[in-house]
Amino acid sequence: MAGSNLTLEIAGRRFSVSCRKGEEAHITSLGRMIDGKARAAGAVEMSEPRMLLFAALMLADELDSLRKAPDRPQPAMDEHLRETLSKRVESLTQRIENIARHLEGGDHHA
Repeated sequence: MAGSNLTLEIAGRRFSVSCRKGEEAHITSLGRMIDGKARAAGAVEMSEPRMLLFAALMLADELDSLRKAPDRPQPAMDEHLRETLSKRVESLTQRIENIARHLEGGDHHA
């Protein structure tokens, strides 16, 4: 199955991502969710790694609250979606770590 390329806008920054055909609307929706969290954190003025970190922390906190709520039904997530999301989070984590290493190396032009 061929892939698609998307551009997500998060806190005023554009990110190119690829996904499988048919996942475009879902990935775009997830990007909007991250954008909302980033903007809520005031991340528009932050560096890219910090902005992504704050958005990820806010989403993780929300997910943690949902998991801990005993009276809420747990959303069903098929294995393919779980694997796709896991790979995306891993990819974003690696990108954040690479940017942080680049910034720590003394090059503040990024």
